[in-house]
Amino acid sequence: MKRYGVTGWKNAGKTGLMERLVSDITARGFSVSTVKHAHHSFDVDQPGKDSHRHREAGAHEVLLASKHRIALMTELRGSDEPSLEDLLARLSPVDLVLIEGYKRDRHPKVEAFRAETGNPLIAPEDDTIRAIASDTPMDMDRPVFDLNDTAAIADFILAEVGL
Repeated sequence: MKRYGVTGWKNAGKTGLMERLVSDITARGFSVSTVKHAHHSFDVDQPGKDSHRHREAGAHEVLLASKHRIALMTELRGSDEPSLEDLLARLSPVDLVLIEGYKRDRHPKVEAFRAETGNPLIAPEDDTIRAIASDTPMDMDRPVFDLNDTAAIADFILAEVGL
């Protein structure tokens, strides 16, 4: 599976860009899956629901299934966080996996950047960042796209991965 990342600091526009890229690239006929890294605790389950009760009772994994979707929840219970490679190995084959976050991993990435956040660019110190999607023009040693020019960013990513 081809993979490409969207990285950047908090409030840089990563999630909005990911959402638009998934829509754009799937509209072109490619299958896309996503992986999103969260730095905080999160829960996709709801207290009081049967699946939540199973987890609270101590289940290591709970597989929730319906005719619309399947969700597999794994409780780490003190184990190490799985690597990106381990997580990617769990996915069904698709044309492209878009990865949000995972700044330190070595896959190619586009950096989302918004000047108003006051955060520095990551790109000057990271050769895995192949382009920047910014809300402000800048002179860089790699392509810079308008953060809202989803089609151009998608074209770039698809060319980079050979799709």
